[in-house]
Amino acid sequence: MKETAGTSAPTPPATPTPPAALAAKVRTLAPSMTRSMQRVAEAVANDPAGSAALTVTGLAERTGTSEATVVRTARILGYPGYRDLRLALAALAAEQAAGRAPSVTADIAVDDPLASVVAKLAQEEAQCLADTAAGLDTTALEAAVAALAGARRIDVYGIGASNLVGQDLVQKLLRIGLIAHAPADPHLAVTNAVQLRSGDVAIAITHSGRTTDVIEPLRVAFERGATTVAITGRPGGEIAQYADHILTTSSARESELRPAAMSSRTSQLLVVDCLFIGVAQRTYDDAAPALSASYEALAHRHDPRDRR
Repeated sequence: MKETAGTSAPTPPATPTPPAALAAKVRTLAPSMTRSMQRVAEAVANDPAGSAALTVTGLAERTGTSEATVVRTARILGYPGYRDLRLALAALAAEQAAGRAPSVTADIAVDDPLASVVAKLAQEEAQCLADTAAGLDTTALEAAVAALAGARRIDVYGIGASNLVGQDLVQKLLRIGLIAHAPADPHLAVTNAVQLRSGDVAIAITHSGRTTDVIEPLRVAFERGATTVAITGRPGGEIAQYADHILTTSSARESELRPAAMSSRTSQLLVVDCLFIGVAQRTYDDAAPALSASYEALAHRHDPRDRR
């Protein structure tokens, strides 16, 4: 049986966070921070230029925290210390001033014309994809791809919108000859997980990282010896203690007209596509003929001249 990892605090990434991804990193990690650390994180994300001009003492005073809290926040956001965070903030401020890094997108209002809705959604989703790509741990992604490519069986767990993302991954994997399932019923997910063993893979998709109906089957799969992967917007959430590999997603700010499930779906689909392409590359000799066969079968099915 595997040992579970601790979840007391999110661990800093292996490489420093790029300046343009800083706001996304704050959105991702803030829910798992203490309230005082959240104040520091929100301050640097909302006013990078003003924060970059402050010493560690000045930022602590502005946020009503301590110098130690500022330094701890910098480290959780991916920087060795406050000096490195300050340099990143200055770079981000310069990018925003030059128009290369967008500021926070305005919320969609009830009375917005559809043209504005289209523009705001397009900007937010493009930024969401960029943030996810910038923050994605490619080492964890490579490990997940390797496990999937050699898996005897693959289970994907998700509830609601996350299950739709899981179904998308399963359909792709089936078309290259892999055996994959994405049960929508949480009880079936657990009974499926019981059948897993070493050499199998279980993937959990949950933006919050605390969805019980997703955590439970992943826990069972983890304890059965399967390789486990979590696709989540909260890498410090409960799901992490049962995940061998964590793939972090970004999301736009939640609003009245745009719940978290909707705003996180775009980044989840990006990660799913990265997994699929990685597996298809690794198994190309088998995947290419399988894809061709599925295309041919579907074309034959939809060609009325062949249905006699």
